[in-house]
Amino acid sequence: MTQIINLSRRSFLKGLGLASGGLVLACSQPTKSLASQLLTDAKTFNPNLFIQLKSNGDLILIAARSEMGQGVRTSLTSIIADEMEADWQRVSVKQATGDVKYGNQNTDGSRSIRTFFDSMRKMGATARAMLITAAAKTWSVPELECKAENHFVLHPSSGKKLGYGELVAKAALLDVPVEAPLKNSKDFKYIGKDLPSIDVQDYVTGKAKFGLDIRLPNMVFAAIARCPVTFGTVKSFKSETTMEVPGVLQVIEIPRVDRPFGPLGGVVVIATNTWAAFQGKELLEIEWNYGKNKSYNSAPYMKTITEHSQKEAVVMLNNGSVADAFAKAEKVIEASYQLPHLVHAPMEVPNATADFKGTLCTVYAPLQDPQTARTEVAINLGIKEENVTVNVTFLGGGFGRKSKPDFAVEAAMISKKINKPVQVVWTREDDIQHSYYHSVSAQYLKGSLKGGKVTAWLQRSTFPSIASTFIKGKDHGMAGEFDMGLINNPYAIENIRCENGQAEAHVRIGWLRSVSNIYHAFASNVFADELAIAAKKDPLQFRLELIGADRVIPSNSEFQIDTKRLKNVLNIATKNANWGKSLPKGYGMGLAVHYSFYTYVASVIEVSVINGKLKVLNIQTALDCGRVANRNTVLSQFEGAAIFGLSLSFYGKITAKDGAIEQGNFDDYKMVRMFETPNINVEIVDSEATATGVGEPGVPVIAPALVNAIYQATGKRYRSLPLADFNLV
Repeated sequence: MTQIINLSRRSFLKGLGLASGGLVLACSQPTKSLASQLLTDAKTFNPNLFIQLKSNGDLILIAARSEMGQGVRTSLTSIIADEMEADWQRVSVKQATGDVKYGNQNTDGSRSIRTFFDSMRKMGATARAMLITAAAKTWSVPELECKAENHFVLHPSSGKKLGYGELVAKAALLDVPVEAPLKNSKDFKYIGKDLPSIDVQDYVTGKAKFGLDIRLPNMVFAAIARCPVTFGTVKSFKSETTMEVPGVLQVIEIPRVDRPFGPLGGVVVIATNTWAAFQGKELLEIEWNYGKNKSYNSAPYMKTITEHSQKEAVVMLNNGSVADAFAKAEKVIEASYQLPHLVHAPMEVPNATADFKGTLCTVYAPLQDPQTARTEVAINLGIKEENVTVNVTFLGGGFGRKSKPDFAVEAAMISKKINKPVQVVWTREDDIQHSYYHSVSAQYLKGSLKGGKVTAWLQRSTFPSIASTFIKGKDHGMAGEFDMGLINNPYAIENIRCENGQAEAHVRIGWLRSVSNIYHAFASNVFADELAIAAKKDPLQFRLELIGADRVIPSNSEFQIDTKRLKNVLNIATKNANWGKSLPKGYGMGLAVHYSFYTYVASVIEVSVINGKLKVLNIQTALDCGRVANRNTVLSQFEGAAIFGLSLSFYGKITAKDGAIEQGNFDDYKMVRMFETPNINVEIVDSEATATGVGEPGVPVIAPALVNAIYQATGKRYRSLPLADFNLV
């Protein structure tokens, strides 16, 4: 059970480094008494967020999750403010440093709201209850006669009221209630509403601090030349010409660190400005030890993993007998699907500023996972973790790239070596050519039909695993990747078999927005459409039959797949798209439905293909993510996911030749432009179910819905991405 404790004791405030003179609350989920943790075992005490109410009534809420445009600083803190009956105009948000005392700070996996929704409510409710108690004691009246409202406590029968700031001193001395009553959802002021970002004013006026905005006294700038082949190392280098560039100060080498988030190493150019560092880097003469990955070429590699996907592999799920069903089938359909490597390419490139002094290091960076950054910096510098301070700036996009802190470790290593504060800035080419890549994949699917129904489904998924980044030689997937659209198949098919083929990794593999759901949802949704065509059925009706009767499918998580909710979003999206309407020649509609990050999503895409020119006209998306914290944020996330998904569908492709990544900038790794962007409509299902994820679930449905729409418009089936055949209009 979540407990709340008053942390306003002088000794503990001093330890936390928070300003005194206020009411401060922390929330945790302890395994033993919270008081004993504070006294004897501080490391196991993991408060998630803090509340600090000042005596002038100003309310400071600490955000422990990273802000990268997804609105988490607003969504999480507004939950507290709502339950606290705080005036949003009196709220300011302070970003937490990377520290275990704030709980898990890794901002990925679409889990911020899901993980902290209830805790944030309890934090706010506890603060409200304590303020009511303080007011009741001041007036010598029963607490039940008082109520909190918009930063005041009122005593309606006498007309008395006290502002929150006036109650700070007395509230800070109170014992914390074991259980504080929560609001009725009908009384929410902020939760579930369209609340503007608390940071929007700073965004539009240029006050928001991003990583590249950091400036420290005597700071220098660094650019790093890394081996074109992943895990290659420096054999030798010459820097005479580089040193002639005005502004270049020195050239040093940093080694490759053989850890999952360790820097790739290379030759570092130190300069008085980024331009000089970049220019100097281009003039370096480097001889590389390329290593074994120089043999990596995308085309033969895709052929290899495709062959592996067509052979028997490691069984991950086996219900019934697909072999018997295939033998008795009226029709058997087979198909292979291929997707390339992808890269995150956030608009803000990786960057970090570090200042190493003695045994202390301070880092400023746009990080999704500041705690891991803190740990890795400490390990690589050989200092204690408590001697590392990680300050999280705003992130100009992340998509999972900035949860890998190699760039922060680079800055720390360089700062220690040159004994100066330094800002490391990657170029766009660095970002695309030396990243952690979304996995290339090949999938083989085989299905059987009898009496117009699917009697068997075989899906064999082959991809280099994220696990390969952490375990050398790992050439099969890991459990978390299979739970993303492979073994958690929602279809009512008696005979299902899922397998995982062998695939060796030749680059760093990492999570990208929606992770393995991207290739699993693509294959399963396009294949379901192919089965519908083979059965001569409408794809919507076929898909509803495939999902089957309303039921709850057991899983290993706290969330179970509810097929009623899955069908509901599909019905809403198709209704909004006017599915079944008569379409002109060259027009088509396609659908896809998927369950990921415990959220149900369906999209319908309408396209036209005239004279070989494709136009995406409309995207209708429906989602059920349980209770919504901030509708404005959810809509933005799903609109952005549609654009992200279209970009991957048309342009997303990372390839290697002789071990080196061929793409380097937005000219050959494109994003959809404004003129290519369709009308996007998003409908949120009203629900009081547990809040789930919204940052990633909108991506997987886009590519398969698009491919299915193109088939309806042209009669041609596409089983690989990107869709290079088309000119977008």
